[in-house]
Amino acid sequence: MKKLFALIFILSILLGACTPAAPQTAEPIVEEVVPTKALPPEPTEEPQPEVMTFVDGLGNTLEFTEYPQAIVSISASTTEVLFAIGAGDQVVGRDEYSLYPEEALEVTSIGALWEELPAEAILALEPDLIVAAEIISEEQVLALQELGLNVYWQANPTDYEGLWQNLRNFGMLTGHEEETETLIVDLEARVEIVQEKIATSSFLPSVFYELDATDPANPWTTGSGTFIDYIITTAGGTNAASELEGDYAQIGSEALIAINPDVILLADAPYGVTPEAVLERSGWDVIAAVAENALYPIDPNMMSVPGPRLVDALEETAKLLHPELFE
Repeated sequence: MKKLFALIFILSILLGACTPAAPQTAEPIVEEVVPTKALPPEPTEEPQPEVMTFVDGLGNTLEFTEYPQAIVSISASTTEVLFAIGAGDQVVGRDEYSLYPEEALEVTSIGALWEELPAEAILALEPDLIVAAEIISEEQVLALQELGLNVYWQANPTDYEGLWQNLRNFGMLTGHEEETETLIVDLEARVEIVQEKIATSSFLPSVFYELDATDPANPWTTGSGTFIDYIITTAGGTNAASELEGDYAQIGSEALIAINPDVILLADAPYGVTPEAVLERSGWDVIAAVAENALYPIDPNMMSVPGPRLVDALEETAKLLHPELFE
């Protein structure tokens, strides 16, 4: 019996040792939150403006990030072109001989460029572009560039395709491409109409283009390779002075009488020369054009300024040479 109680006592001790202790409550862990400043956004690069690059007829490169808005035109043809393509509002200055269109006369004149360069007058207009045609020399272009000016120089066209390209160049340069293409479509159509009419005639009258006959024995005219020669040919005629070369050439009256032109175009009419005055020239009465009174005043600017009016010149010349085709 004593052994039984001893056994129960030992078992009670062992069971007490195996009972798990009551869990202790853990203290909560509190983390300290440290406020942080907002980080600035990553810097972004400003978009760079697109650079427009143009190369002129002298090989000079011009770069613009926007179309020029203050243009000085220093030749009659470039002035005419700018107004024709809708860029007249961008013209702030012109040379003294830019007289067409009429709106151009409202633009400030910087004077003539025949002698000393009117640098002060040009700089006073603060131009972002100077435009010039072939009448302006490379030396004059260089002098303008030395003043820190952008100069775009363009060669004269030798045919209508060249004229269209010149117009397109100015359209791109000034931001008037759409207006320029509309203009070219119209001009091309007018040239085509003349050519279609002329193609129906086999008569090619000989034409003497009189620039200056102050000395009737040696009048000035224009030779082959010029736009005037091209207009006469395209209008269905032949240039009586085609054996000569250059914009200005003299021909002796004996040679002119031998050629015996059918038509004389008086480009000196603005200076007072009339058909009646030609009829009075000694020895000229044997020329067919004089005998038939086929003596026609014509606007020399329309014929020689390499702008859109060269199409007007073609139409006018064709009507004078072939009036029966344009009735």
